[in-house]
Amino acid sequence: METGSPHDAGTADVPGTPTPATADVPATDADAEPGAGTKPDAGTEPVWHALPPGLLTMRRLLLVVWLGLLTLATALVPGLLAGPAWGAFAVLPLALLLWGWVMLERNWRSWRYAERADDLLISRGVLWHEETVVPYGRMQLVEVTSGPVERHFGLASVQLHTAAAATDATIPGLDPDEAERLRDRLTELGEARSAGL
Repeated sequence: METGSPHDAGTADVPGTPTPATADVPATDADAEPGAGTKPDAGTEPVWHALPPGLLTMRRLLLVVWLGLLTLATALVPGLLAGPAWGAFAVLPLALLLWGWVMLERNWRSWRYAERADDLLISRGVLWHEETVVPYGRMQLVEVTSGPVERHFGLASVQLHTAAAATDATIPGLDPDEAERLRDRLTELGEARSAGL
């Protein structure tokens, strides 16, 4: 036998009283779990591109040529003129060569670039890390350069010139096809952004 009135059973209809059942209430963004039902912004995490290993090979070869010649000269000249003991000074450029061999790889690994929706990111540096942001709308000139040594190793560099000289940037040691693709894309994006200003 029930003793309550029909009015007691309908307390959910009274203004100001909490509703015990929430199944029919639509969930708000605040109630949802983080990331549930929402697509992450595609531009939040940039896709980084590393430099090709040919750049490291070229730089190490140049290091060996220059410091190898210096090591040889430091060993021979003092050794012949002042005695064999003075040839021990050749250890200094040899140690510098070994240190440079390791540091060149660390520097090469630190270089990377990423194309985002509105700008280009360039990150580099081992001891002093530097990250440059180049907005597409500020680019005035994008050119591909390749010196004789770079051409021998099949490499090219992309140079970015902007309205402010402080934001000029270079991406060295790219494959020529990638350098040309990047130049064409950056030029196209730069023209589109500057036309919208």
